[in-house]
Amino acid sequence: MGLLDDKVVLVNGGTQGVGAAVARAAVREGAVVAVTGRRAEPGEALVAELAAAGGKALFVRADLADAERSRTAVAEVVAACGRIDCLVNAAGLTSRGTLLDTTPELFDQHIAINLRAPFFAMQAAVADMVTREAPGTIVNIITSSAHGGQPFLAPYVAAKAGLVGLTRNAAHAHRFDRIRINGLNIGWTETEGEDATQRTFHGAGDDWRERAAARLPMGTLGQPDEIADFVVFLLSERSGVVTGSVIDWDQNVLGGLD
Repeated sequence: MGLLDDKVVLVNGGTQGVGAAVARAAVREGAVVAVTGRRAEPGEALVAELAAAGGKALFVRADLADAERSRTAVAEVVAACGRIDCLVNAAGLTSRGTLLDTTPELFDQHIAINLRAPFFAMQAAVADMVTREAPGTIVNIITSSAHGGQPFLAPYVAAKAGLVGLTRNAAHAHRFDRIRINGLNIGWTETEGEDATQRTFHGAGDDWRERAAARLPMGTLGQPDEIADFVVFLLSERSGVVTGSVIDWDQNVLGGLD
């Protein structure tokens, strides 16, 4: 028996990085998995990979910057699979901006992807669960930077800190519907997106992973597959009654001083 046997799991932003790792882990644990993404090629490639491994998966092309598409993507999954049992919001925008140089356009982009898209995806998924009078679980992938973050992440932090509050608010609102909603504040993680970010915004070379890992307490960046296992645990009944928790999945300790 897998932890997610016969569950229908939607992973927003599931075509690469942490989202793709969650999709793979969910399939291994018996779920039917839907993934959303802007580009068809990586989405269809991932679905083919999961199917070749014996899993059941589908790709829904969606630009989550469009609030209405965040809702209709959920509706497409419900139409195809009959319901949604679990939702993971893993899509994220990490482009840089400080308080002084962030434009209204950049700020709005961060709000659209990092806060508005999860809001309306949750709205649609919870509506399906409530209509069916069925329990469900949601996990929002957030960031340890939501505690304050670096100066060059001002719009990102603003949006993700909002997602922390939304996670707790929605968990409180729907606890008697038996819908559990939790979040993960993940730290520095080794993904394709992070590689592009380091090269684009910080002029990093091919050795950036090794240099970064050497500065971290555990000597390694966070790994998507490890995060994915934890997400699956939170989605599953094995995490019990836990709801409204935003867990720091990081190797730095908030408030700790040397």
